[in-house]
Amino acid sequence: MNIYLDLFFTFAKMGVCTFGGGYAMLPILQREVVDKKGWATEEELVDYYAIGQCTPGIIAVNTATFIGHKYRGWLGGVVATIGLVFPSLVIITAIAAFLSNFADIPTVQHALAGVNACVVALIASSVVKLSKTTVKDVLTACIFVVVLVLAFFVGLSPALLIVGAGLVGYVTRQLLKLGKGGSAA
Repeated sequence: MNIYLDLFFTFAKMGVCTFGGGYAMLPILQREVVDKKGWATEEELVDYYAIGQCTPGIIAVNTATFIGHKYRGWLGGVVATIGLVFPSLVIITAIAAFLSNFADIPTVQHALAGVNACVVALIASSVVKLSKTTVKDVLTACIFVVVLVLAFFVGLSPALLIVGAGLVGYVTRQLLKLGKGGSAA
């Protein structure tokens, strides 16, 4: 199959699973891009998530763009992005045309509540998988806990949390190197 068609259909398959937004797609992105296709490593995917959170737009779309670009250059980034967004566009257009007629029906409301519960489980699954590869020592565990507390109880911007955590990690590692007689940089 053409490389670009494979890229498009891989991301289109993920784009069909848009309930819950970008975070709900993260476990699917990991399975498809890292495990099945090998287009990125888990560490790269974590970096793409972080950058995708800091940049304007939807995290899944940003991540798809980064992965497509890494795999096949700028055209790959465009194809991956279109592949991810296209099913959502079709589905949302169809739902918008009909949902207003059915939104007040209790069965539809219960079905959407069930979908929301599923999304929470998918996001939790993604957090557990990512924590296994990113929380590697006491320092990263402490950063994780502090960011979690700040996110839930203080409500700081995710972009500020990511930049702050990156700075704390970098500065701490440099100080540890200096303390061991190494050179910082």
